[in-house]
Amino acid sequence: MARRRKKRRREANRVARSEAMLPEYDRGAVPEGLVTRRTLRDMGLSPGDNEGPVAILRCRLCATRPQWSCRHPTRGFLLRVDLAVPKRVPTLAQELALDQAMAARQTCGDCGRRFHFCLSKKLGCCLECHDGTPADPSTYTAAPATHRLAA
Repeated sequence: MARRRKKRRREANRVARSEAMLPEYDRGAVPEGLVTRRTLRDMGLSPGDNEGPVAILRCRLCATRPQWSCRHPTRGFLLRVDLAVPKRVPTLAQELALDQAMAARQTCGDCGRRFHFCLSKKLGCCLECHDGTPADPSTYTAAPATHRLAA
């Protein structure tokens, strides 16, 4: 008969909230002027001169344990809005380079059609060229016409 194993309980790495390195705020109780990176992005700003997070946004689970510091991966880090700067605008050359890179990923090597999504690198072509599955005409742009100049 097999021996039963004892279940070992994992030790929680708990730190008292008073000994935490950064101040912690529950959701809905964050002071004005502190936001997460995602909120900065939605505002059209980048972190700029923020050296790092100035506070922690506690996860929902830790709201039930006010005496302990939040150590969960779902916690958020808060940055100061006054140190944030506007996002950089790409130059036309950068936009052209990005468009060329995306065109290489979206263009079928066999038929030359450019799709509105990236094609599989494993197949190396669109599904219509690979196995004959018809492609919806609204998902691609027609292949550019090839002009041959008389020399």
